[in-house]
Amino acid sequence: MFSKTALLGLALLPFSLGQVTEGFENGWDKTAWPTYAPDCSQGGSVSLDTSTAHSGKNSIKVSGAGGYCGHIFVGTNKVPSGDVYVRAWIKASKTFTDSHVTFITMPDSAQGNKKHLRIGGQSKILMYNRESDDATLPDLSPQGIATSKALPANSWQCFEYHLGPDGSIETWLNDSVVPGLTSKPGVSNPNAAQWQRSSIKPKITAVYFGWESYGGDTNTFWYDDIAISSTRVGCQ
Repeated sequence: MFSKTALLGLALLPFSLGQVTEGFENGWDKTAWPTYAPDCSQGGSVSLDTSTAHSGKNSIKVSGAGGYCGHIFVGTNKVPSGDVYVRAWIKASKTFTDSHVTFITMPDSAQGNKKHLRIGGQSKILMYNRESDDATLPDLSPQGIATSKALPANSWQCFEYHLGPDGSIETWLNDSVVPGLTSKPGVSNPNAAQWQRSSIKPKITAVYFGWESYGGDTNTFWYDDIAISSTRVGCQ
């Protein structure tokens, strides 16, 4: 347990050295955690759910509709400069299909205006997508697909990733590295050819959790115990 002095010291740190944590046990602060639906919003919804949670009694429920305009997200623009680590406990009502979907989207100034770094699914596995050139990590070849993982449905999963200022990407599912969702400058990844053809280094300005579908897929996601930090948090 932190002492009052330690808590005060943490509060006085510059944000780049501190972290945001949210478990929604005091409800949903819509000012600190606004919804986000660029361009259009038709059918998706966000709500505070008291029926399921990773810890405590509350979580955020995102009911995602089909099609791009069925998208809806909720999140924060309180992200550190430099290294960004994000940890979220997530639960999906359905496994991914072959269609492209997103459950985390991040406005990325390195890609240009209104462009996003996305995390979602395609070919039944977890993947990254860079909106500006539609590149995927991993390559969606049979070999690339085999280096990622599926997201199990109807159970809480610890999803964590790191974006480095040098363009590095690292990803963990339940504390295990996902090799296909790793890209580091100077480190060979034979299944990241599409991703590494660009010199773009992500510079995100916010992190939003929700649902976006580029076909007809629908899904319900729950989010709980979210942490955004300049250092790795882990699943504990």
